[in-house]
Amino acid sequence: MALKKTKSLDTITDKKLSIQISLSGLSFCVLNTASNSITNFEHIPFDKKNNPYEALERIMHYFDIRDYLKTVFDDILVIHENELSTLVPKPLFNADYLADYLKFNSKILKSDVLCYDTLEVNDSVNVYVPYINVNNYIYEAFGEFTFKHYSTLLVEEVLKLEKENSTSKVYAHITAHHFEIIALERNKLNLYNTFEYDNPEDFIYYLLFTIEQLGYNPETIHLVLIGNVALEDDLYNIAYKYIRNISLHQGNITIPNDRDSKYSNFIIANSF
Repeated sequence: MALKKTKSLDTITDKKLSIQISLSGLSFCVLNTASNSITNFEHIPFDKKNNPYEALERIMHYFDIRDYLKTVFDDILVIHENELSTLVPKPLFNADYLADYLKFNSKILKSDVLCYDTLEVNDSVNVYVPYINVNNYIYEAFGEFTFKHYSTLLVEEVLKLEKENSTSKVYAHITAHHFEIIALERNKLNLYNTFEYDNPEDFIYYLLFTIEQLGYNPETIHLVLIGNVALEDDLYNIAYKYIRNISLHQGNITIPNDRDSKYSNFIIANSF
């Protein structure tokens, strides 16, 4: 969901800020639009899963102590990372029934504020629960900004990558505690789902189960791994044991001083 940000020409700084927030960590990423390069990136994992109030305290703390955040940005994007979202085909969408779309696959509270993003790339709508306290803080501190659910950005980016592809393909976007599956059939979205996992065995179980349910052949389907994964990882090795046609995809923008920048932090690096 976007709020238009208006700036006069004399306040343009050529800097955009993306903030990705979850209950397990947060990331800050600054893009210099003049050079189309990332000038600052920082990922802060939490020691334990926080609640939304604790997560907001962490954001406020880093805005207080980080010099690169003490500046004016032309645009700010807040990316809400959680499992509380669902995709709805636009012809079936009615903004008066947001809770009805979510209640069957997500635990929502009466106090939750529901929002939605429109995905023009596949004529769908993503209904989700944002961290509204984070939104309120960013608005009060910086004025108008843009916010989206992280799955919106993920699905949009994958569909853009595959717009010319006419075959079936499965993407797995991996983080430390959960992963997303995006299945495509002739460059159209066939399935999106998210799974929590604790070990490689959990990961491969959910991945192979999804592939089987979709009727894909593990011997021939092309699996693309993105996110927090590398060739030497246990997740890659166990996936390759059962699915031989595997590749890793890196984003278009490289994050400086990031050991795994070719593949990790995929969403925030491609959010600009």
